[in-house]
Amino acid sequence: MFPDVGLPELFTLAILAVLLFGPDRLPEIIQSAAEFVRKVRAISDGAKEEIRTELGPEFKDFEFEDLHPKAFVRKHLLDGDGAGLDLGLDDIRNALDPRRELTEVAEAVREAADRTEPGTAAPAVTLEKTARRPEKATRRPEGAAFDPDAT
Repeated sequence: MFPDVGLPELFTLAILAVLLFGPDRLPEIIQSAAEFVRKVRAISDGAKEEIRTELGPEFKDFEFEDLHPKAFVRKHLLDGDGAGLDLGLDDIRNALDPRRELTEVAEAVREAADRTEPGTAAPAVTLEKTARRPEKATRRPEGAAFDPDAT
């Protein structure tokens, strides 16, 4: 409940309580504080049980401590004990890695080169051979009107 509270801190709090409330009233105050904590705990437990019953049987294993951000991250993003990440980041990283695709392309090129006979060049396809060129059109003289029948 109180993180990193050691013996010196408890001793200091006890001395401070004796000085503020006096040795006569201190047992009464401790008793009333303990009673208050018990009542708050009982109210909290009752509220938790009421929420669990309202949520239904699907949430019977629901723990309110899981709503704490650190516990939520530990439970859902880490592998339970907080030792290592199990987010599937390696799968995502590998799927988005261009090196894998480039390696596949390089292997395909190597295989294609291995299939060609030694001493013969692979057929080169140039842009000139693949592009279709329109027939040379005749130019009409400047100032001449457009005649759709003239071909």
